[in-house]
Amino acid sequence: MDPTNFLFVSADAALITDLAWQVHREGHDVKYYIEAESDREIGDGFVPKTDDWEAEVEWADVIVFDDVWVGSEVGTGALARELRERGKAVVGGTPNTDRLEEDRGYAMEILEEHGVDTIEHRVFEDFDAGIQFVRENHAPYVIKPLGEVQNVKRLLYVGNEDDGSDVIDVLRAYKKAWGHRMKGFQLQRKVEGVEIAICGFFNGERFIDQVNFNFEHKKLFPGNIGPSTGEMGTSMFWGGRNKLFKETFGKLEGWLAEEGYVGSIDINCIVNETGIYPLEFTPRFGYPTIALQEESFESPTGQFFYDLAHGNDPGLEVHGGYQIGVRVVLPPFPFDDEKTYEENSRNAAVVFQTEDRDGIHLEDTKKIDGQWRVAGESGMPLVVTGTGETMQAAREQAYDRIDDIVIPNLYYRDDIGERWTEGDGDRLLAWGYLGP
Repeated sequence: MDPTNFLFVSADAALITDLAWQVHREGHDVKYYIEAESDREIGDGFVPKTDDWEAEVEWADVIVFDDVWVGSEVGTGALARELRERGKAVVGGTPNTDRLEEDRGYAMEILEEHGVDTIEHRVFEDFDAGIQFVRENHAPYVIKPLGEVQNVKRLLYVGNEDDGSDVIDVLRAYKKAWGHRMKGFQLQRKVEGVEIAICGFFNGERFIDQVNFNFEHKKLFPGNIGPSTGEMGTSMFWGGRNKLFKETFGKLEGWLAEEGYVGSIDINCIVNETGIYPLEFTPRFGYPTIALQEESFESPTGQFFYDLAHGNDPGLEVHGGYQIGVRVVLPPFPFDDEKTYEENSRNAAVVFQTEDRDGIHLEDTKKIDGQWRVAGESGMPLVVTGTGETMQAAREQAYDRIDDIVIPNLYYRDDIGERWTEGDGDRLLAWGYLGP
């Protein structure tokens, strides 16, 4: 593929640094824009930057947005649609696909309209009404905040008590602490089973044939305990249009084509012997999922996204085994504490004990005079990946690579991928979800 002009655009948190770096290393011309002033140093020394992405639109052959801009005056989906109408090739959503993540009630409506089974759920704007509902309908529920605070991961609560008493206690606490900001929430009936996400890449007309199946690890500590984070690690494998795909995205393919969606879209589900139950959409790249997907691409990344944005069939080749990615983090992650970050993490040196950089992916990192350093304010410098013919082999490769990294005060989960070997894989096979 001849060198191509790629413009990467980030409104918040500089999430797409690693993808921009990979495309740049493949020989393409890259310009990277970061809106958030506190994150603008991320990627310095790795990727060429621009201070004005709109001035680069005509230069770009492909424009890639990294996220849904929740709360902004003009969302990413609206910008992407406008650029497509101008004839530009864009990886990004639409106003309606943005809503899938912003408005959980709307997401459930779209699923139901297209014949996808959903879990019993209700949306409340009043805490007392939600508490009364649980009192009258005893069951374990999941609390999912809506609106401004929906991305405050620690506010998502999964109930454990059969009578819902713990959910009532949490709602009372949220009313006191968050009532001024949490304007609504969804109560979703808790369902037991295997949590798995189906991720497809859509080219504006259809999904490509390679489908990604991944397992998120959102809690901070091994054993899936502690506060919720954006993500501590992911395990995955690639497959085809199996039953998991057909019963979810297979029913939404026409709607996404009408929208003109282009890019990665993920639907997280609970699966058991009785059915597939969607939980939530990610109508954008997942993080650190995209870094792990890049690692498993056996086709050039730049070629893949060029073809996807232009409505072509990319003919993607992927690793046939298993992959895991581990997020390496620093204090105060996943919390915000400026003093702790300044004392422990800002500008910390990232030292490698070998020359090998295979499986090392950028998050909040910069390079100064050849030295890798921690950047930004979030304490998420790296994602480290591994691949193998078995999940255990992928785990061993990833954790061997982490052993060669030295950053003061780093921490990470050491159990990414264990759920598969401890029974999730066997259960999915026994229930018939992973067949052709």
